[in-house]
Amino acid sequence: MSNIVAIVGRPNVGKSTFFNRLIQRREAIVDAVSGVTRDRHYGKSDWNGKEFSLIDTGGYVVGSDDIFEAEIDKQVELAIDEADAIIFMVDVETGVTGMDEDVAKLLRKVEKPVFLAVNKVDNSKRAEDAVEFYALGLGEYYTIAGINGSGTGELLDALVEALPEKEDVEEDDLPRFAVVGRPNAGKSSFINALIGEDRYIVTNIAGTTRDAIDTKYNRFGFEFNLVDTAGIRRKSKVKEDLEFYSVMRSVRAIEHADVCLLVLDANRGFDGQVQNIFWLAERNRKGIVILVNKWDIVEKDHKSVKEYEKAIRKQIEPFTDVPIIFISALTKQRIFKAIETAVEVYQNRSKKIKTSKLNEILLPIIEHYPPPAYKGKFVKIKYIMQLPTPQPQFAFFCNLPQYVKDPYKRFLENKLREHFDFNGVPVSVYMRKK
Repeated sequence: MSNIVAIVGRPNVGKSTFFNRLIQRREAIVDAVSGVTRDRHYGKSDWNGKEFSLIDTGGYVVGSDDIFEAEIDKQVELAIDEADAIIFMVDVETGVTGMDEDVAKLLRKVEKPVFLAVNKVDNSKRAEDAVEFYALGLGEYYTIAGINGSGTGELLDALVEALPEKEDVEEDDLPRFAVVGRPNAGKSSFINALIGEDRYIVTNIAGTTRDAIDTKYNRFGFEFNLVDTAGIRRKSKVKEDLEFYSVMRSVRAIEHADVCLLVLDANRGFDGQVQNIFWLAERNRKGIVILVNKWDIVEKDHKSVKEYEKAIRKQIEPFTDVPIIFISALTKQRIFKAIETAVEVYQNRSKKIKTSKLNEILLPIIEHYPPPAYKGKFVKIKYIMQLPTPQPQFAFFCNLPQYVKDPYKRFLENKLREHFDFNGVPVSVYMRKK
């Protein structure tokens, strides 16, 4: 379970540049999925071997500064509630502003580690100017230049030093299914419809994922933990529709799950916030099942399901091999189909394929459609194996791995999907020097 670090501060102080710098360094290695460079306000980073999740609160506010005034307080309060540590970013060019003072006032009361980062300090004159930030009453500050990264090392050293040790709460090895989605999509009704009669509930463990409720569920011979993010207590201070909030909420549940059941309201469709949660699960390499809820009240004709499904698949390209199920939590239509599918996706995610089988099936295909030559050089793929990771990752050994581009990797991924069922599961393809 990784720690959550939130970056707060007013607009244009350089939060996103700093954020991108921290996750890029890592994502270039870990997350080589092309086409998923959507608005990233969430990413994973690590420093000195300590991994943490990073949330850039600034990315969630659109609109003018005065709208921002009201929003920033909400965001800072959220970060205070949800994160394990907070980086408060200010800008040496503008000096201390009224808005900085407001944020500092909120942060001074906090028990959690707060790091004051003074950005855009790229010469000694500016380093002297930074002294005025002592006035914020947050003690020591760190001078950084997000654009070229100077000073970020010291800040990160201090940050990971201060992060609390996370003890892994592993009560059992049961699969964990998290029910996620935007507020009011029907997550609670779905869970209540599933659990229905009390006798199916074996235990309720509260607080395993920080206030998400875990229900041990046993039915039709499936046993698993159901993680209900809807059960998380509503914070009175926060307006329930704040996008940032439901994403924050989903982060913990998703990181902790094996399969995510993404519930969306059929009338609202697969909108931006639902997409955010989808890509969050995809980047964490979790199994995904999309549940289109409230299907009983949608105006339909003979082609509704097909059209609706096509529209969703268009938006989740290139990762379209995902089950989409039309349910109604109210009438219990297809809710058990949803669980059955989640179990299949879980099995697909933990599938191990014999090396001999992989080579026997894929090498002839590769022989037939080799990677395109690059600058007159031919890439020869000799050998394939599945890596010993919790989710499906495959290494293709070849003479010139650097010349294999994304479209061909996608071709290989599609062939893997065609021959071995990975429905609902992100698959990673790596090229390795033989």
